[in-house]
Amino acid sequence: MADAFFKPISGMELPRFAGIPTFMRLPHVSEDHSRAGDVQIGLVGLPWDGGVSNRPGPRHGPRQLRDYSTMIRAQHAASGLRPFEAANCADLGDVGPNPVDNPDTLRRFEEYFARLETRGIRPLVAGGDHLCTLPVLRGLARGAPLGLVHFDSHTDLFPPYFGGTTLTHGNPFRSAVEEGLLDPKRMIQIGIRGTMYDAEDRDFAKAHGIRIVTIEEFFDRGIDDVMAEAREIVGDRPAYMSYDIDFVDPSVAPGTGTPEWGGPNAYEAIRVVRECAGLNIVAADLVEVSPPFDPTGGTAWLGASLMFEMLCVMVAAL
Repeated sequence: MADAFFKPISGMELPRFAGIPTFMRLPHVSEDHSRAGDVQIGLVGLPWDGGVSNRPGPRHGPRQLRDYSTMIRAQHAASGLRPFEAANCADLGDVGPNPVDNPDTLRRFEEYFARLETRGIRPLVAGGDHLCTLPVLRGLARGAPLGLVHFDSHTDLFPPYFGGTTLTHGNPFRSAVEEGLLDPKRMIQIGIRGTMYDAEDRDFAKAHGIRIVTIEEFFDRGIDDVMAEAREIVGDRPAYMSYDIDFVDPSVAPGTGTPEWGGPNAYEAIRVVRECAGLNIVAADLVEVSPPFDPTGGTAWLGASLMFEMLCVMVAAL
């Protein structure tokens, strides 16, 4: 049972358009807050897109996701779960990036999540571009590699671009495997599609035993069958969930930097997260929401809704 301090503000107490926005109207608890040690799941913003290779904008994602998440209510409509009564959840704020120094930003993020891991706080992260995932994993998975459920239209398994060493949002999972942060035999990537430079990412996946489910296979087999396989691959050991908003079709979620046509609709996007119920998800992220490319804000509203679905899966795993 959650502590009353961690109860979010209800729309019946204060209108949702009023007050200072926090993730899901939860209390803001900084690292030095007197209640920081009681947090079980911490929602964290990583407002940084230094890994973007083409269209920037996800640095603005966490702020808009916070604002739109004030529409989240207390109870999951399908399962009946009331996550804020089952676990102490809080908005831990943003981790400040260094916008002119990528390596320094990656170090700052890694050190922050290592501190959360030491305190036993499970993070639910709002990015930022997908390179943000790598320092989160570096901070959390130093002791043992995690499994991975990855929803995306891209594998992010490429080597650094242009023959260099600088990491981008196209590399985080390749680096995570090479650094021993993820167990490739317990990884599944779902929704992969779009044109390709070459097959180097697919070759890496095949060589390491990473399961890729293309969008064609996803729709041919259906959600139930694909997600049953995902649960089997990941098993019951600790795992990470990473959700790139470009997994969703851009007709539904245009606010992202690298959209790919032919993806799931909004209900399908939500349902795949629900089908992760029962997995031991110890951390998760929602990345690549780019407000400049969606003036309507619909992408961020879907992103906030997905974060609530992810939170429910994480709460059930405690």
